[in-house]
Amino acid sequence: MLPMDELLSHLGPSLLLLLQLQLLLPPASAFFPNIWSLLAAPGSITHQDLTEEAALNVTLQLFLEQPPPGRPPLRLEDFLGRTLLADNLFAAYFGPGSPSRRFRAALGEVSRANAAQDFLPTSRNDPDLHFDAERLGQGRTRLVGALGETVVAARALDHTLARQRLGAALHALQDFYSHSNWVELGKQQPHPHLLWPRQGLRNLAQVGDPTCSDCEGLSCPGNLLGFTLLTSGYFGTHPSKPPGKCSHGGHFDQSSSQPPRGGINKDSTSPGFSPHHMLHLQAANLALLASIQAFSLLRSRLGDRGFSRLLDITPASSLSFVLDTTGSMGEEINAAKIQARHIVEQRRGGPMEPTHYVLVPFHDPGFGPVFTTSDPDSFWQQLNEIHALGGGDEPEMCLSALELALLHTPPLSDIFVFTDASPKDAFLTNRVKSLTQERRCRVTFLVTEDPSRVQGRPRREVLSPLRFEPYEAVALASGGEVIFTKDQYIRDVAAIAGDSVANLVTLPLEPPVVVPERPLVFSVDGLLQRVTVRIHGEVSSFWIRNPAGVSQGQEEGEGPLGHTRRFGKFWMVSMNDPLQTGTWEIQVTAKGTPRVRVQAQTSLDFLFHFGIPMEDGPHPGLYPLTQPVAGLQTQLLVEVTGLGSRRNPGDPLPHFSHIVLRGVPHGAELGRVPLEPMGPRERGLLAASLPPTLLSTAGPFSLELIGQDGVGQGLHRAAPQPCAVVPVLLEVRCQRKVRLRLERTGPAAPPLTGPPPQLSGPSGFLAPGTEALLSLRIASFSGPQDLDLKTSVNPSFALTSNLSRVHLEQNESAWGCLWLKVPDTAASDSVVMVTVTAMDREASTVPPTHAFLRLLVLGPAPQVRCPHFPLQDRQGEGRAVQAYLGAATLTASPSSPQDQLPAPVHSTDPVLTTTSSVFHLSTLVTPGRAGGGLVGNPWRGTVGAVLLLLGLASW
Repeated sequence: MLPMDELLSHLGPSLLLLLQLQLLLPPASAFFPNIWSLLAAPGSITHQDLTEEAALNVTLQLFLEQPPPGRPPLRLEDFLGRTLLADNLFAAYFGPGSPSRRFRAALGEVSRANAAQDFLPTSRNDPDLHFDAERLGQGRTRLVGALGETVVAARALDHTLARQRLGAALHALQDFYSHSNWVELGKQQPHPHLLWPRQGLRNLAQVGDPTCSDCEGLSCPGNLLGFTLLTSGYFGTHPSKPPGKCSHGGHFDQSSSQPPRGGINKDSTSPGFSPHHMLHLQAANLALLASIQAFSLLRSRLGDRGFSRLLDITPASSLSFVLDTTGSMGEEINAAKIQARHIVEQRRGGPMEPTHYVLVPFHDPGFGPVFTTSDPDSFWQQLNEIHALGGGDEPEMCLSALELALLHTPPLSDIFVFTDASPKDAFLTNRVKSLTQERRCRVTFLVTEDPSRVQGRPRREVLSPLRFEPYEAVALASGGEVIFTKDQYIRDVAAIAGDSVANLVTLPLEPPVVVPERPLVFSVDGLLQRVTVRIHGEVSSFWIRNPAGVSQGQEEGEGPLGHTRRFGKFWMVSMNDPLQTGTWEIQVTAKGTPRVRVQAQTSLDFLFHFGIPMEDGPHPGLYPLTQPVAGLQTQLLVEVTGLGSRRNPGDPLPHFSHIVLRGVPHGAELGRVPLEPMGPRERGLLAASLPPTLLSTAGPFSLELIGQDGVGQGLHRAAPQPCAVVPVLLEVRCQRKVRLRLERTGPAAPPLTGPPPQLSGPSGFLAPGTEALLSLRIASFSGPQDLDLKTSVNPSFALTSNLSRVHLEQNESAWGCLWLKVPDTAASDSVVMVTVTAMDREASTVPPTHAFLRLLVLGPAPQVRCPHFPLQDRQGEGRAVQAYLGAATLTASPSSPQDQLPAPVHSTDPVLTTTSSVFHLSTLVTPGRAGGGLVGNPWRGTVGAVLLLLGLASW
């Protein structure tokens, strides 16, 4: 290690601050466990708990060091002894009511990626990814590699991939303290070299060193032999446990029945799962400290701005424009420029300044390139260079451009499409719909039509709604809308872009669509502000009535309830604050079917995701799903954000009692399901079982959250976009080797065979001039399925598949391979999206199922000398190592003897062998959660301290 003075000089203010904190570790009775872990191991601490608490500690550190513009600086003493919650941190730093929704969503991505290491076929049985089987040197190599990949992906602005790799790294880091004997050796601080690849791991037990004695009980407090060497337990049958070695232990570890019996893992408080359960808290404490180190080191490599982008530490949304640039689009382009300039100037330097800008032009036959930046001036300059040129008949390549924007726009964002033409690429409709839901982005189309205009492209005399059905379908699926207007109104209508960046929520309407002579009803609560009513269509009259019976009609200008503006067929009513709480009504008389949307600003919102409960196995939890699958019992997990934003500080917290599920688009109620709280109310974590009737057939549905505020007044929130029950489970992943087979729950079918090409580069990364191998899995749980499978890749790389058709019976799965050829000319840091589509060959009414895989092309790697990273076998990983270390040439200490042991075949590279292709419901994962510490536990969630090991300082 370096001398103390030299180490302190390397720390800098961000790490030195952590030395001022103190972390307390009282008894475990009040730990907040995973809800599914509660049944098996009450009081246990999960990977999600550790990950989220570490992120909150480092976020607080960032806020303390960077005072908010125009606001008083935060004080450490205001947080000591308090539970850390994301909502409270954001309110203190950005101001009351500032939404933490994006931060909590980003943290949820990291947490779920962390938990996924315990159940994905590519990772769950690999000892290198869990520090099992005494493969400590190899585990450290993989850990450091994953952190380096996190830095590379974050610098390339692919934060989705960066969060996935960060979750994998944190899982391995936390497992070290539970699976090794570091705690049993009496260590009080994290390992000084685990995150530091220049230092070798010393004092490792060798293959011939006995480490454990026999233990026939569940609890094995004294089974480690008296030695000072570092070891870890063996799990399962691969690799096999040598004589005299320790097992991982627990009911599901086959090696623990072989002498010496028992085990040493500290995963939980349950002796049935963890023979060293009595040391669970100590292991969790060190794992938390090490996780804080990892987050802090990432912050030092990425800088404060890059680290904030990685975890989306902002209340603001991104700004994404998709622009038609043909000759007739001059007014629309000018409107986009004016609105973008307004947003940039109005929000510059404030908490609501967009953190990411995306611009994609299109025309016919071309679209793109995509322009992305975090600099508002660069975005404005690029937008200002776009002019309406060329022309010709519509249609245009609008959906292709929108798909490109979706690949580069952060989740939970709004995308605005400016065009006056229908899509030429309508065949992309279903794929783009699914991508909007996978990315959870809302798309608004601003479509202009002016038959009186004679210049520009030749135009039809009357708008044909059928030509715009793809836009309507995408808008409905994404929670957006299609607004038809004219050139003379486009600048005013484009102002909705500025409103959407301000984090609007859409209020539920009953009924959700206009029914003749029946008013639409919506609820206003005391946490809503800036309510806006938007009406679009051939409207002859409308009125709005508040709970006191005061009405306002369609007359333009100021009325008793708000200000009304009309732009052709588009009406906007901005209601006056404060609004009277209670039930409001809207009555619309129109030709055809007008559309009504009510939006408001509020910090009280919710996130959600789906999962399959896995209760048998070493790590009970949830297998996460993007969408529910027909025939598969599914849990809905809800995370309420903004619970601290009460009308009066002394009021009790709001609470939500049930969820309403409605069919889309007509709004028929499909079910009303009670919500069960997951832990203390201030966390806002709720769960519900989706009704079997909903899961029996494929189709879209919406979610509405029902509850009451602290004084008993009703609360009603809707998910920003609908969900869909998909017909089959479809997944595509990176693989190194795959065994192709078709498997049933009944008699096994003969396995398919195929060539096993090697994937160059770490998981999720590609190198120019290589061929990547991907695995495909498809499963049916609702009956026989005859399916066609189609594949595509954006950009257009060569992609081949050995599976184009499949017949599945109920509870049957099929596996296949995709080969992706990356050309030598592939652009560095470019995002690649692989899409697999499964379509029913018979039922045209059954919606297709899509699976998406994001990959990142790495540039050439500099020469890096580091014996722990065999660059000749892992193209692209050298760049990750360099990003992690921050140096081009390194001198590493010799690898330990343990690192020189032969590795199992399936763990020699970052991408792992698939050992089984069956979709086992015993596969396990803990559900991802974001937003707070272990509430109610005195040590977890309290600011305290983090005594960083100085040996990591110069990373």
